[in-house]
Parts: sequence; structure tokens; C-alpha cells
Amino acid sequence: MPEEELFKTEKQVSRTEIAEALREAAGQIDSGDVTLVSDVEEQHVTVPEMPRFEIELERLTDSETGEQRYELEYEVRWTE
Repeated sequence: MPEEELFKTEKQVSRTEIAEALREAAGQIDSGDVTLVSDVEEQHVTVPEMPRFEIELERLTDSETGEQRYELEYEVRWTE
């Protein structure tokens, strides 16, 4: 199935700012009406009553430097 990226933003911010963004996202998801906004784009989507929710924590190692990094992902997905 081909992917179509509709919205993406990434920046380094404090834990407090991340927590605030997640609280805001939680409120939008709870209402079922989500609007994603960046400096250059905006996307709106309606989340159904029973989507799939996935939480994933990974430790990744850079093959060249051996440096380790962590990724914590919260994913909500559904089909139309």
C-alpha cells in the first residue's frame, strides 16, 4: 500500500513543551476532531470512536558511530 505523508513536523523542544503538546493532542483526540498546524501547513482529520493505539519504545544504534538513541512513539491509526 503506497504511503502519502500528509503532515510532519519535527523540532527539539523541552519535555514540558512535549507534555503540553501531548495534552493538547489528547483533548483533540478525545473530541474526535484533530487539527495539526505548523508554520507552513495545516491538516484536519476526524478520529473514529475505536481506532488502534500503539506505544513503542526502541533503542537504536548508529552502525557507524555506535551511538545509541531512543525513540518513543505513540501511534493512533484507523482505516476509512
